Amino acid sequence: MSKKKTMLDAPKKMVVKALDRTKSTLKSANGYALNTTEEVVSEGILVAEQWQKVANKAIKGGLSLAAKNQDIFFDSLTGVKKHMILSKKRFDKLMA
Repeated sequence: MSKKKTMLDAPKKMVVKALDRTKSTLKSANGYALNTTEEVVSEGILVAEQWQKVANKAIKGGLSLAAKNQDIFFDSLTGVKKHMILSKKRFDKLMA
């Protein structure tokens, strides 16, 4: 076996260099994608937490508003009931 450089050694070196560059480029792209994804997920979690707080306030406010409306409604019914009882008494006196 001869230890002469063959004609294929130069193209082999070029292919090896190209593969090394491709590997390093892909590692860099993979790292960038990983970091970007991590940032997007972290930001998404922060925004979701903020919206959860807003929704919580809206639900609490809505429940207190519903409670006030319910109180107003029942107070109105009580007033109508009292008025009807008073009107019945007056009507009975007029008809008697």
